[in-house]
Amino acid sequence: MSARTRGFIQSSLIALSCCVLLGVPWAGGALAASELPQNLTPIGAERGATPDGRIPAWQGGLTTAQQQLESNGTPVDPYASERPLYEITADNYRQYEDQLSAGQIALLKRFPETMKLPVYPTHRSVAIPAHLAASAARNATHAQLDDQGNGLRGFAGAVAFPLPKSGLEVIWNHLTRNRNASYTVVSDSATPQGNGRFTLMSARQEFARPDGLRGADANNVLYYFTHRMTAPSRLAGDAMVVHETLDQVAEPRLSWVYSSSQRRVRRAPGIAYDTAGPGTAGLRTADSRDMFNGAPDRYDWQLVGKKMLHVPYNSYRLASPRLRYSDLIKPGHVNPGPTRYELHRVWEVVATLKPGARHTYGKRHYYIDEDTWAILEADVYDQRGTLWRTSAAHSFYHASGEAAVNAMEVTYDLKSGRYHVSGLINEQRNPYAFNVPTSLSYFSPGALRSFGVR
Repeated sequence: MSARTRGFIQSSLIALSCCVLLGVPWAGGALAASELPQNLTPIGAERGATPDGRIPAWQGGLTTAQQQLESNGTPVDPYASERPLYEITADNYRQYEDQLSAGQIALLKRFPETMKLPVYPTHRSVAIPAHLAASAARNATHAQLDDQGNGLRGFAGAVAFPLPKSGLEVIWNHLTRNRNASYTVVSDSATPQGNGRFTLMSARQEFARPDGLRGADANNVLYYFTHRMTAPSRLAGDAMVVHETLDQVAEPRLSWVYSSSQRRVRRAPGIAYDTAGPGTAGLRTADSRDMFNGAPDRYDWQLVGKKMLHVPYNSYRLASPRLRYSDLIKPGHVNPGPTRYELHRVWEVVATLKPGARHTYGKRHYYIDEDTWAILEADVYDQRGTLWRTSAAHSFYHASGEAAVNAMEVTYDLKSGRYHVSGLINEQRNPYAFNVPTSLSYFSPGALRSFGVR
């Protein structure tokens, strides 16, 4: 733990840390149960702009009235008329080195002729609905780490620790960040060969928090999740149901899979930690989906503090139906042309494997967006301390779902030179549906057989 982190932990939660780390004024005083300090947004980000104005003040985010929809139901890019302020390349990255991750620099060096980060004006587009503000305010005074940080108590809704005191609490904010109470997404993924050729895998996924389900028991359940393969034909019909438990050390996640070829439902207890993520050609571990998921117990989590970083943001163009996958998926890395990077404040957290614990990753370095609590950049190291893989979540705010979603999540393996990209929606018709009415029985093992009908 750094000296500056120890300083704000000893102060009045995070309000003073904002003062120490980034010079934001704070009047002090007791925290009301119904609100956070006025210099913070309702979920704990700094309201104010940076002194140089490069990161603007938060002014409420985008509304549904400000978002038109594309033909496939995704939002039209509200910033389509903007042009990059500058591009970061292998030739000039040293000018921006303190605002880049190690993984970003590694990609620029590995692909000096083709890789770049187009940097646009920063927009704090993420809105905070009233129910989320109320949930975060309640959690600020009620939520606590439980079972040595492996679980939570007193938590409800979303954003467990809007005033985090440790790296573990920041990671729990990612795990409990705001997502629509129940939604469906149909998306594609690919793991290109070295020459850029790829085969698409398509899946339909459903997500629901306990408060978004009829008849749900919220006891130790964070959310319910289904994954149904629809392409290629050899995998179509395979399906999985997951009950994501809060404390996965006390009660490991409950998961079942259905094989359409065998027509059999079975338990799948091993989909966790460093087992290979299904459909990723071994380039992503199970606990790296969604940048990080599952139990945090095998690592020590250090809160480094906050910093400004160039991160993928407002990636509306990446979700446009006018962008074909063949235009995006290229040899070595995705086409950087339609990507969008902005300078944002992020929380910096380093996870170090505990002595005696087992995991293929010895260290993991995360950068978490202050406005959403989502991990946007992740660098992972092998047991010898060598940078191995780097991941990025290219997100955008979807006002209809009142949440940030991803246009794609990409993981680069720096050793093999290959990458895996998931969450692609450009060639899907109406990929998102929000506030989907459903019940707990829909997420039961018995429902798997009906999912698996080809």
